[in-house]
Amino acid sequence: MKTLAFDGRMGASGDMILASLLAAGANPDALAPVEDALPMRYEVGETSKNGISATTVSVLLEDEGNDGETDDSDTVDGDTNHAHGDDHDHGHSHDEGHGHDHTDEEEHDHPHDDHTHEHSHEHSHEHSHDHTHAEGSGPLRTYSEVVELVTSMGLPESVEADALAIFELLGEAESSVHGTDLESTHFHEVGADDAVADVVGAALLVDDLDPERVVTTPLATGGGEVEMSHGVYPVPTPAVVELAERAEWSLRGGPVEAELLTPTGAAILAHYAEGVESLPSLRVEASGYGAGGYDFPAHPNVLRAMVGESEAQRAPEDAGGETANEEGSGELVYDDVAVLETNLDDAPPEILGGLQESLAEVGARDVSVVPLTMKKSRPGHLVKVVCKPDDAQRVARRLAEETGTLGVRQAGAAHRWIANREFEDVVVSLDGERYEVTVKIASDDDGEVYDVSAEYDDCAAVAREASVAVREVMRRAESAVREE
Repeated sequence: MKTLAFDGRMGASGDMILASLLAAGANPDALAPVEDALPMRYEVGETSKNGISATTVSVLLEDEGNDGETDDSDTVDGDTNHAHGDDHDHGHSHDEGHGHDHTDEEEHDHPHDDHTHEHSHEHSHEHSHDHTHAEGSGPLRTYSEVVELVTSMGLPESVEADALAIFELLGEAESSVHGTDLESTHFHEVGADDAVADVVGAALLVDDLDPERVVTTPLATGGGEVEMSHGVYPVPTPAVVELAERAEWSLRGGPVEAELLTPTGAAILAHYAEGVESLPSLRVEASGYGAGGYDFPAHPNVLRAMVGESEAQRAPEDAGGETANEEGSGELVYDDVAVLETNLDDAPPEILGGLQESLAEVGARDVSVVPLTMKKSRPGHLVKVVCKPDDAQRVARRLAEETGTLGVRQAGAAHRWIANREFEDVVVSLDGERYEVTVKIASDDDGEVYDVSAEYDDCAAVAREASVAVREVMRRAESAVREE
């Protein structure tokens, strides 16, 4: 399975995602529809972050009215350095920092879009230093206006759908923060030309790479506080938190006191990526780093992207039983999991009996209660819970609430091998009457069936009504599937 994997330990922004996708092999010519539709262009360069060679992407205004003079105050050792607090003019105000990646609630100093980069690249997107950066340029649009713009760009159908879905996520997050309705939501800086270029550009580059699966490790938010137009807020910012609620990945604080995850970066990854606790097994075919603007002493400010064939197959939906990979290998399916455990010496049987249902509500895939002997030879129970890594914290909290345990530990297991599961309804005839029973079918990733098991509750209900043994109903239901 072709997999695109992001390493989110230093967060993400729109331009970092663009840069990492290009560094991982996406064709820069795929960005042409955006340059055709907006008065801007992409400039791709290279820089070094703590010794790591990384790609940069800048969104530049067309050189209309540019007299060809370069502002020397903007150049340091050949790099275009937009450090926070600089007073130089790039066609937009720095009163509230580089708001290119933020909603109107979040017009503040931008962590990744300082665009510290070199302009020494050799492809069709190479340009001179005579340019104006496009952060915050163009009209500040409502959600409806952004939709109208994107649909007018003549994008491939799938790319347009992805871009609109990302902007819908941004709009929902913004409207939730402000208590407004989606259609009238003003994106402000996130609706400016450069932010549209980030979102649509990312959709075009992902489409060019054409992965079957996109994953990201937990995304670092950074820490500290940021000053926004309505006051000082802690990192992560309100819109990022709203987007994280809608995403399948998790957030992680640190590792530095700076804002690392922007709303645009969060929205792009919320649309495309499923969360993994660690990178899956991957036969890497291409990789690269997208640079952010900050320089930290001990942490390279880069977003890593890797593309390759995943040895870890995506787990099927429990209820749907859909096989994730089309070309099977006859193996079981690799599934990332967390295993939680706690020892109990005073839990009443009613509580233990209800744990299956209660923990399943917050993400538990399996719950086991094992009798054991505890200290001082007291009888007790070991509760073991299997869940997805992203659900582990919620499951642990519910387990503590239900049992009163003072601690839940995470065991060493990081994955399991599971069958693809399908559910089929079959008809069983008993004494001239027809009854419907659900049967679970287990197979490997090549579709080879190795187990058929009738659902006990269905069979028990039929057995009571027909006055026959449950085992007989199960036998007939399973035979009906095997004989097909």
